[in-house]
Formats: sequence, structure tokens, C-alpha cells
Amino acid sequence: MSELAHYREKHAVADTPARRTLRFLLQPAALGLLLALLAAVLLGSWFHRQAASTLVSREQTRIAILEGSALADFVSGTLAANPEDTAALQAAMLDWVGRSPGDDSIRVVRLGGARLLASTQAADRDGELPRRLTGEEKWLFDLGQELRAAADTNQAEGGFRKPQVDVSRPGEGRIRVTVPYRMDGAIAGFVQHDGPLRVTAPPASPLPAPLLVVLPLALLWLVALKLNRSGGVAGGSTRWVLFVVALGLFSAAWYLYASRAGAGLEAIANDGNAAVATGYQELRDRVIGGGKPAAWDVDEFQRPRGLLAADGRVDAAASGAALAAFMGPFTRSMLGNWVLGVLILAFFALGVAHKLRETVTEYRYAYAYVTPAMLGMLVLVFFPFIYGITLSFTGQTIFNTNQPLTELFVGLQNYIDIIGNLDVAKRTAEGWVFNYQNFYWTLFITVCWTVSNVTVGVTLGMILALALNTPGLRFKAIYRVLLILPWAIPNYITALIWKALFHQQFGAVNQAIQMFGGEPVAWFDGVFTSFMTGLATNGWLSFPFMMVVILGGLQSISADMYEAATVEGATRRQQFWRITLPLLKPTLVPAVILSVVWTFNMFNIIYLVSGGAPAGANEILITQAYKIAFEEYRYAYSAAYSTVIFLILLVYGVFQTRMTRATEAVHT
Repeated sequence: MSELAHYREKHAVADTPARRTLRFLLQPAALGLLLALLAAVLLGSWFHRQAASTLVSREQTRIAILEGSALADFVSGTLAANPEDTAALQAAMLDWVGRSPGDDSIRVVRLGGARLLASTQAADRDGELPRRLTGEEKWLFDLGQELRAAADTNQAEGGFRKPQVDVSRPGEGRIRVTVPYRMDGAIAGFVQHDGPLRVTAPPASPLPAPLLVVLPLALLWLVALKLNRSGGVAGGSTRWVLFVVALGLFSAAWYLYASRAGAGLEAIANDGNAAVATGYQELRDRVIGGGKPAAWDVDEFQRPRGLLAADGRVDAAASGAALAAFMGPFTRSMLGNWVLGVLILAFFALGVAHKLRETVTEYRYAYAYVTPAMLGMLVLVFFPFIYGITLSFTGQTIFNTNQPLTELFVGLQNYIDIIGNLDVAKRTAEGWVFNYQNFYWTLFITVCWTVSNVTVGVTLGMILALALNTPGLRFKAIYRVLLILPWAIPNYITALIWKALFHQQFGAVNQAIQMFGGEPVAWFDGVFTSFMTGLATNGWLSFPFMMVVILGGLQSISADMYEAATVEGATRRQQFWRITLPLLKPTLVPAVILSVVWTFNMFNIIYLVSGGAPAGANEILITQAYKIAFEEYRYAYSAAYSTVIFLILLVYGVFQTRMTRATEAVHT
């Protein structure tokens, strides 16, 4: 035996089952399946826990409101029978608490006179009842007034905008509900019930994690072993075969997990419905004159849930529909979990991870340099951008910010409302009337604003740059400093100064007009004059940038070209069109594109100078989106508006760059 063979035999590592298992787990398909299963288990468990906790909390709130509403009916009936017999009311509350299964407490407060009529708390019964609320109990009176105001507001508006029942959790394992009671059709006071949670069953895990991970990996190992023993599949098809097998195993495991998770949530919902029905049956006999489940089983806005039948039993059809509505977001979350797992599996099983590793290894220093910047962009730019686009597909307003986005999904409705609203103008007996709030009117004003401002900026900048580029011009440095000052001053200060200049009574512009015998102009009362105030302000701010850019481009043009053109007999106009403009193109076009984007989104000038006056006629898209979000509080609609603005600028930028070929080299 040769020395080399002897050395290899001596130092050979035994091929143990543990090493074979490790080699298998490091195979791309097995590694991808393992990570996909782990992602499915971790995210799926988190989704399930969140959904189960939300469902349990909802059922706890529902039972608390049920008992609080029954108490309110009981108090109304007791006081209606004998309004002055508060001793009977106190005895009834003590009896109610005595028949409750936990450590409950009840307060009954009448808003008229701010009086505590009855209470089962020992601290409240130190003195004689009824009595006036003390200074430390003022929060009770304020809470009752808030609930009464909410009920009056909802009744006046004909809707349900403010909650009429207050639900809070004062401590671990306890819930407090405050429900107003009515006398002669009006809210006279409220009942506050504080007690332990009636539903405390913790959500169980649908399936053990080891079963979801080990079993698919074992099956994939058997398939890989079979392929190795049979010679495998020719060429690179083995990778695809293992990917397809791993995809099937992952999908089967995910489906099993999702089905069990859905069944667990359904069981929690059924238990909650049964608990509510049982609670109603127990409470019905306590209330004078019986009770009505629709009047007790309500939400925080006192809207009937419709989940109980007339006899108090669970309405299977209504409960099924409510459960289906609740399960919709959970199902979509689990489906997204499956998509994420498939992407992870494909990333490893199809060799993308291997190629990425080679690329990162080869260019590791370049990636090390750009990683901090990419992380900053991810947190500060990409995440808000993606969140804004996601928000645009919901119906979020200031009144439902506490609800998850998955429950507010409306699809493309916001975009349909924006793009599909063609009510721009209509003809009346008095003439044409324009809808200044319409998207297309605002887009028209924005386009006019952008075109006119860019034209003014480029024209003035070009004229001043050509003047400053004149050979032998004296005091050139002073002129440059003076002309760049408008750009150096913060634009919001400049905007406020120009707004003062256009003041109808005290503005310098109208003072100058009056000096020449004219009448003062109400600049912000007309559509055109208000537009001109913004144009003058932004023109003053924009020309220095264009002047600096164009001046830099002019100084890069060789003087020999002008001398040669002069020798050939070219006039100054011909030199400008044939030499200056073509050679300024690589400098001027990107600056124009940048100026268009800036002007298109020039929020400060419109907002601070004219405010979009009159009546929003001079709003541009960005200020309209701001007012929709922070004056009308329609956050999702504003996000859709902003997304449309982004798409418009994206299309413009790509089209302008390709048409002008500004980024291509200039051949002379």
C-alpha cells in the first residue's frame, strides 16, 4: 500500500449515522424545508395565539357587557317601580352580588345631582346611602357624562361613532363595565359592574412543533435515500424533484396545522357563545319583567350583535357568519405564512442561497460598506413606504385605529373612489361650477403649478447663468452671492414673508399698487390671483438652484468650440442652439426632472402662502393628501392618494429619462 493510501486510511473519519444525518440536513432541499417548517411553526403559533387571545378577550367583553346591560335593565325596572326606595335598590344589588359566582362589586350612580344611589363596595358604604359623589369620585361623574354625551351624539348623527359602554380591565383577571340606564327614555345614570373574567381558558396549541418538523424531514430523507440508491435522476433534475417533494410535504404540514388551528378557534368561539347563552339564561329571571337578549348582547356602541335567538339560545347561522368574518384575517395570515415558507424553501432548494453566498463572499467588502446604509434605508424609507401602500388598501380612519389592518381591508375601493370620481364640473343656470375637491381638478392645478414654476425657474436661471458666464464681468463673485441668497434662506421663512407681502390691507404689493393709483387686490379671493401668489413665491425660491446648475454646465463647455463657431460665421443665437443647449443637456435634464419632483410636492409654499384658497381651488395633490389625513382623519384614503402621487412621479421620471437619454454619454 502506498504511503498516501495508508495516510488516508489512517486518518479517515468514520461515516456514522449522525454524520450522515448532518450531511442530509445541510443539503439545500432539506435545509430549505427545515427553515420553512420552523417559520411556519413560529409564525403560525404567533398568529394562532394572537387570534385566540383576541377571541377570548372579545368573549370576555361580551359576557361583561351582557351582565352590565342586564343590571342596567334591572336598575331601570327597580327605580321605575319606586324611584325613592333606594334601600330596596341597595338590598337588590347586595343580593345580585351574593348570587354571582365570583368577587363582584356594583355601583349605581345617578347623574342628576351626582349621587351614588347604591354600592356593594365596603368603602362606599361607610356612610349613609344615597349620597353625593366626593371629589375623589369625580371620575365616576365625568365617565357618566361622557357616555351620555356619546349616546346623544350618536342619536343626533343617526349612527354609531362613539362608544356608549365603557369597558376596562382594572387588574389582572378582572374586567369593569359601565352601562348607562334610562328613565323615561333618557339616560339618568349608569351601572358599573366590576368582577372576575368569566372566560379564562388559555388557547391551546393546535399541534406539537416536533411533529410538524421531524415527520416531513424524515419523509424527505427517505425520498433522497431512494434516489441515491436508484442512481438518482439524470442531470440537474434531482434538485427539482427534491424541491417538488419538499414543497408537497411542507404544504401538507401547513394545511394540517392551519386546519387544527382553525378548529381550535372555532371551539373557543363556540364555548364563548355557549357561555353567553348560559349567562343570559341565569340573568333573565333576576330582571323585573324578564329580559331581551338583543338588548343585552350588544357591543360597546350598544348595537345588537344578533347572535342570540329570541329565547336566548345561540343563533347558529348568525354565530357562524360572525366566526367566518373573524376567521377571514386569520386565514389570510396563515396563507401569507405558507407563501413565506414556499419562498424560503425555493430560496434554498433551487440553489439561490448558494449563488448568493458565493456573491457575498466574493464582494464581501462592498457589501460590508453598503450594509449600514441599506439598513437605514430599510427602517427609514422602505418600511414606511410599504406600510403606507398596505394602509391604502384598508378603510382606516381616526375612529378605528385600534383595529388591526386585516379587519379593515377594502381592496381597491380607495383607488376606485379617487380615480373613478369624475364629478369635476357641472353646468348650472349660473354657469359652470367646479368641484375643487375632486382629484382631477387638483391634478390639473398641480400640473399647471409644476409646469409654470419649472418654466419660470429654468428661464430665469438660464438668463442669469448666461449673464454671470460673461467673460470679464466685474464683481461676478458678489453677484453670485446675492443671487443665491433666496435659495439659502429657509423656504418656510420666505413663504411667510411673501404671504405678508400679498396681504390685502397691509401688504407691500398692494401698497405699491395704491401708490400708482390702483385699487388693492384681494389676492387670495380669486383662483388665478391666489395661484399667482404661489407662483411668485416659488419662482423666487427656484431660480437660484437652476442658475447654479446651469452655470456649472456652462463653465464646463470649452471656449474653443465657440471660437471655432465664430470663425465659421455662426451667430450668437446659432451658437446657443447648436452648442450651448446640446452640451447642457446632461446637466439640465436631470436638474429639470429633480425640479419637477420638488415642485410637484412643494408642500410649504401652497400650505403657508395661499393655504389652497379660495375654498381649496389651489390645492395641489400633496397638500390635499395632508388635509385628508390630518383634517378629515381619513388615513387610508390619504395613503391611497399619496400612492397615486408616487405612481405619477415614477411614470414621469422613467418616461423623461428614457425620452431625453440624459443619463447617456454625450458624443462630440
